[in-house]
Amino acid sequence: MELTSVKSKNKKRIGRGLSAGQGKTAGRGTKGQRSRSGFNIPKKFEGGQTPLSMRLPIMPGFKSHKPKAKVITLDMISANYKNGETLSADSLVGKKLARKGERIKILNDGKISVSVKLSDDLKISSSAKQAIESVKISEPKAEKTTETPAPKKPAAPRKKKTEEK
Repeated sequence: MELTSVKSKNKKRIGRGLSAGQGKTAGRGTKGQRSRSGFNIPKKFEGGQTPLSMRLPIMPGFKSHKPKAKVITLDMISANYKNGETLSADSLVGKKLARKGERIKILNDGKISVSVKLSDDLKISSSAKQAIESVKISEPKAEKTTETPAPKKPAAPRKKKTEEK
């Protein structure tokens, strides 16, 4: 690459005389606030008229722009999970209880009848966490056989103490 092949785009030099193309007023027009140096007006400025932001009534509170978390209840967990399954954001997305990337909050609403393992990526209310951890996996009960127990031997009669006089 040679210096002769480099082409530079010259920036127009504003306010450098009449013959320069942008001389005298330098493209700002004549007179007025915008033609002066140091011109800087906020966008809400309406030329002295009361701005719209000041004309509107003041409303209490504010509206959050943060999306709300998807609420998952204990009843929903009981209906969609089996004993021993892991409760995580991915499994909730797989069971179509939440969307991918959505904030999830598990609340203690209803009753839980299955024992699930919790992952660390979920926000769980403290009462819901206690309810989930309190459920234990119920093991299948063995059926009792109806055997008759062996008869007990009768106890030997006790000897009476003799009283000494």
